[in-house]
Amino acid sequence: MTNKHHTHDARDARWTTPAAESRGRLRADGGAGAGATDSDTPPPPVVVKIGGASAVSPEGAIGDVADLADRGRDVAVVHGGSTAVDDTLEALGEEPTYVETPGGVVGRFTDERTMEVFSMVLPGKLNTDLTAALRGAGVDALGLSGVDGGLLTGPRKSAVRVLEDGKRKIKRGDHSGRITDVNDDLLETLLGDGYTPVVTVPMLADDGVAVNADADRAAAAVAGALGADLVVLTDVEGVYADPDDPSTLIGSVATPEEFDGLKNAADGFMRKKVMAAEEALNAGAPTVVVASANADGPITAALAGSGTHVAASAVGTGDGEPTDADEEATG
Repeated sequence: MTNKHHTHDARDARWTTPAAESRGRLRADGGAGAGATDSDTPPPPVVVKIGGASAVSPEGAIGDVADLADRGRDVAVVHGGSTAVDDTLEALGEEPTYVETPGGVVGRFTDERTMEVFSMVLPGKLNTDLTAALRGAGVDALGLSGVDGGLLTGPRKSAVRVLEDGKRKIKRGDHSGRITDVNDDLLETLLGDGYTPVVTVPMLADDGVAVNADADRAAAAVAGALGADLVVLTDVEGVYADPDDPSTLIGSVATPEEFDGLKNAADGFMRKKVMAAEEALNAGAPTVVVASANADGPITAALAGSGTHVAASAVGTGDGEPTDADEEATG
């Protein structure tokens, strides 16, 4: 994955202004930005992925984004909307199609009608609603899709590999793509000017067509481009060793061996989140946390230690290239 990196001078200057200092020093417990050691060294930005499942409540995250932004921490928000897309498809008399890849990843298959609904629901309604809610909480939020400014770009897929009745098959369809480039100049400019980007798919394919992409992996691409900590908020407390037993929460992952165990434990849709974690860390994110969106102060809690924390050391010396599953299903 390639990105147009540049210096963070604007953000560094904003962090050390008297106004920022007057809002209080960074707390070592991560409440105002984990990882900072003093007020003169800005912590990395935070990319927050808010899941689109019906069991995910965004209210706590909205308040937390407002608190972090008020303390001077740069935050970018990425969101999905799977439940809203399914509900809209069903209201239109269409049946959502999900497929399983040979690697066990469950994802959405996007046909032409589904792509039309995505364009209506995600950048049209959900992004507008979330941006408005953040602005109502005092955040200078600005909504974007991956098409805007060529924010998220890459090749279009012509087919996906799926597993049906125990057999590997090729399912043809060209309404999804693989994110390979992030316009981080655009994001850095917005952050440097004090805005909080609120990003959603679709992405812009290399032939100039808007296509679907998985929101978890879009968040990973954004986090990697910004060198940001990635907090993936979902409807469970993190990754469980036993998917049916919350008491088996995997708290931290720091070695390749532990990461192998994490991948083996991830089940269903959680596999995509672990895949996204790997891609984000390989692309330059310092840390990825998978945590509950429904906790009190979910982002602050995640930065302070709740959820499943995956360190960059867990993926070794990855090259940032997408995994094989990129040629399979889209979210």
